[in-house]
Amino acid sequence: MGDITIRHVQAEDYQQLHQLYAHQEVYSDTLHLPFTSSEQWVKRSSEQPVGFYNLVALTDGKIVGQLGLEANQRPRRRHVATFGLGVHPDYQGQGVGSRLMAAMIDMCDNWLNIQRIELTVFKDNAAAIALYRKFGFQHEGTSPHFALRNGAFIDAYHMGRIKLIGSAG
Repeated sequence: MGDITIRHVQAEDYQQLHQLYAHQEVYSDTLHLPFTSSEQWVKRSSEQPVGFYNLVALTDGKIVGQLGLEANQRPRRRHVATFGLGVHPDYQGQGVGSRLMAAMIDMCDNWLNIQRIELTVFKDNAAAIALYRKFGFQHEGTSPHFALRNGAFIDAYHMGRIKLIGSAG
């Protein structure tokens, strides 16, 4: 694998993103449905709502991972963001997720004034949970029967990372 480059999504990325999330190993660990249309990915690649930051990881010109970060726009929760992450099955365990996480945390900590990052992860996704723990996320709770996946309900963990900046105790 070549060097990993991180950048924001561009409109022309829609085909590679569509291919990334067409892998069952990717969409099964997200809330995406199988068989999304390329038109949905055109929209996701070209129309970014306020507070949404869409990063991709590339190696040798190929998109091998994607991270979508959403900074909360509600006045009392503007210090909070949440994200979703997907890595191509052929590149899992090779540092792609770590590079995307590091870029996202740098944005949150140093540019967006985000003090709390939240996520939801399926309970059986050990690799993702280990990645999140590596970046300081802690288990905060569990939701039984959180989502339907492959015909069965799956539990999810809620995890969070807090960077305290001038907080009142």
